[in-house]
Amino acid sequence: MTLAALFDVNTSPLELIARGTLMYWFLLLLFRFVLRRDAGSLGVADLLFVVIVADASQNALAGGYDTVAEGLILVGTLAAWNYALDWAGYRWKAVRWLTEPPALVMIDNGRIVAANLRRQFVTREDLESEMRQVGIDDLAQVRKAFMEGDGKFSFVTTDGQRHRPAARETPGAH
Repeated sequence: MTLAALFDVNTSPLELIARGTLMYWFLLLLFRFVLRRDAGSLGVADLLFVVIVADASQNALAGGYDTVAEGLILVGTLAAWNYALDWAGYRWKAVRWLTEPPALVMIDNGRIVAANLRRQFVTREDLESEMRQVGIDDLAQVRKAFMEGDGKFSFVTTDGQRHRPAARETPGAH
């Protein structure tokens, strides 16, 4: 194979853009409305972007596409959508609603909101563990507890203080 042949485009660029667009939006909506917890501090759109780009890049590198240029077009399409959604989410609340799940009430005035725990597959023990990590011993101390859009918990106690677990240190990091 010649160097020039690596950059030939054998599949229509519009088809590659359409495929990238359809997969991006399908997976974004799936993650936004079905899954809630994110990996670390990455947002859903960021995690989605990393996964899809890894796959698209792998196909371009390993020859799953006929040429490298096809992989570049697909990855470029994904990067463009990721940038556009970040920009639009910054500017418009409706886009932010689509890409970032709102906080979900888990405790309201000392009472567990069982339906929300069930919906997110959070056990009472998980919730109580999160409370202990921020120094709260009793449900009666909690005015509100939220599962934030990033999957972490935050608490507002009856004395008005706000608590959120500190970021966990990455193993091996100093």
